[in-house]
Amino acid sequence: MKTIEINQPKSAAASFLGVLLASRKHAVAVAALPEVTLVRPQVVLDAAHIARYASVCGFHAVQGVPLSYPQMLSFPLLMAFFASGDCPWPAMGTVHLANRIVQHQRLNTGDSLRVEVQTGRLLAHEKGQIFELELRVLRADTLVWEATQTLLRLGVKTPVGPAYASSLIQDLPLSHQADFSAPANIGRRYGRVSGDMNPIHLSALSARLFGFRRAIAHGLWTQARALAALLPRAPLAQAALTVEFKTPLFLPARASLWNTREIKGSLQQAALFEVRNAKGDKPHLRALLAYQ
Repeated sequence: MKTIEINQPKSAAASFLGVLLASRKHAVAVAALPEVTLVRPQVVLDAAHIARYASVCGFHAVQGVPLSYPQMLSFPLLMAFFASGDCPWPAMGTVHLANRIVQHQRLNTGDSLRVEVQTGRLLAHEKGQIFELELRVLRADTLVWEATQTLLRLGVKTPVGPAYASSLIQDLPLSHQADFSAPANIGRRYGRVSGDMNPIHLSALSARLFGFRRAIAHGLWTQARALAALLPRAPLAQAALTVEFKTPLFLPARASLWNTREIKGSLQQAALFEVRNAKGDKPHLRALLAYQ
């Protein structure tokens, strides 16, 4: 296993330039991903940045460090991987298909953390090759948070690995809980906080250059916006979240939140939920949340 330490992440502009240059790669089949781990050995949870993230996503200060926030810490490592020779495919045209998060211990501002991204499994999909990236956050050598990003590289012929299958097989009736706005500028606002300045999120003009009729919201913003409404007004100790992204949320938009809490799980509270369009007849994401 190759390990690459990144002590000083590149700026968002430099990172995106590296990803653009790596877009010359072709969508070819591979037998396995290189075994590589990218590491930020010491990252301090910064109160000011957490507050900016919370403001953009709708979290409240009393909720503490949001369950989804540690993914912000891994973004420089993800960009470095996509720009490197270890990633066989271009980042542009790669779709974030699913996301799983498990928090094992409460996180606090000021914590000194080790952040890791490691290559994972390959899975087959009818539209291309799925690959997984494993994210880990450690505090004093103890795993406190982890995630799996499931990504679809479109256009790969004869993909390898077992067939991808949804893990959200429960089919329970959901009820309309709330509505929220996704303003036209939310892609730019979230991009400035997260570092993800992909043109498909920034404006209608830049999105059209990549085949979208309008800018689309970051899937991780939509995920976070729903979490902000569903999680309790207190810091979390333990939680688990599984999300599958369904259809783009074109900006500007009005979205609706649907859920049910009629679920028994190993954690204290559990909810199956969806973010849908304003009419409530098209899902943008589907998810299962459990916490205590």
